[in-house]
Amino acid sequence: MGFREINSKMIEAAVSPGVRLFSQRGAMLAYRGDVSFTPSVQSGQGGIMSMLGRRVAGEAAPLMSVEGSGTVFFGHGGHHVQVINLTGDTLYVEADRLLAFEGSLRQGTMFMGSQGGVMGIVRGQATGQGLFTTTLQGHGAVAVMAHGGVFGIPITPQRPVHVDPQAYVAHHGEVRNRLSSALGWRDMVGRGSGEAFQLELSGSGTVYVQASEEKL
Repeated sequence: MGFREINSKMIEAAVSPGVRLFSQRGAMLAYRGDVSFTPSVQSGQGGIMSMLGRRVAGEAAPLMSVEGSGTVFFGHGGHHVQVINLTGDTLYVEADRLLAFEGSLRQGTMFMGSQGGVMGIVRGQATGQGLFTTTLQGHGAVAVMAHGGVFGIPITPQRPVHVDPQAYVAHHGEVRNRLSSALGWRDMVGRGSGEAFQLELSGSGTVYVQASEEKL
């Protein structure tokens, strides 16, 4: 099925019988053919406590299930859209940044503290991204949203990448993340102010960064 980028803010998805995709509710702009849209409740992996934690924190984005035969056009809020194709690995992304993804992908949730220990929790609080993040695993396409466009930066064992946490969108691959404090870093080279944090990503994979420090 896959997604095709119409322009920087809209994608086209082909829907066929027996194949399902999910999108953020309200993201459908237009469609052709015999297509149905129904609300979807996805608790994901991590059990009931994970789901409840996300609900309490307001970090679970409402989804709709899309099925049938036809073509659907998606976009939301005039945000820039980036299509990411997964080939068996896991994408880590905030729920409110998901525009659409193929039903072949397994959706789950991950407690931030489980990737980076206490620093994972600090990262969630410091960046405003919350204590949980969404995971999508398998083979399929994902469309994510961002301010000002998205670009992917390769991460290699020899070349870790440091990102302003407010510009972080998503990452995939065998990647470890660590939040470190560097007094004055954002004042000198970033666009922020106040206490400085850098998100260091190491290993092998790709990190996606937006050209803005605004949250959706």
